[in-house]
Amino acid sequence: MSTDRSLRVIFVCTHNSARSQMAEGLLRAWGGDRYEVLSAGTQATQVRPEAITVMREIGIDISTHSSKTLEPFIGERFDWLVTVCDQARDACPTLPGVASQLHWSVEDPSRTDGGEEARLAAFRAARDDLAARVRSFLADEPVTGA
Repeated sequence: MSTDRSLRVIFVCTHNSARSQMAEGLLRAWGGDRYEVLSAGTQATQVRPEAITVMREIGIDISTHSSKTLEPFIGERFDWLVTVCDQARDACPTLPGVASQLHWSVEDPSRTDGGEEARLAAFRAARDDLAARVRSFLADEPVTGA
């Protein structure tokens, strides 16, 4: 069944600083106008510079993204809500207006100790994990009844 509107997807993580931001950037870049993509957190902080760096390495610029909370989106219609960390899944089991949900348990790169290279390696690993999941999401061409 064809639809005249984009599928709305929101990625949710605790701080909306890395994983959800990277997932948003990936789906926005690869999904084109088939998707309206947003991200939010249970708390707002700031987009991690390491996330911006590792996304830039694959040609995706998330430097203009900002960290947001879920509050402005409560009650909006979403075809998909995708939690990308276990804490967000626990804090946000569902939202009104969400047709379908997925949970992707992606390791938190911001918890990595060590120098810049160790941190960047952790962010690359999270980015690559998310990239594989976004590619699979796109390949499955999810459709909702909404």
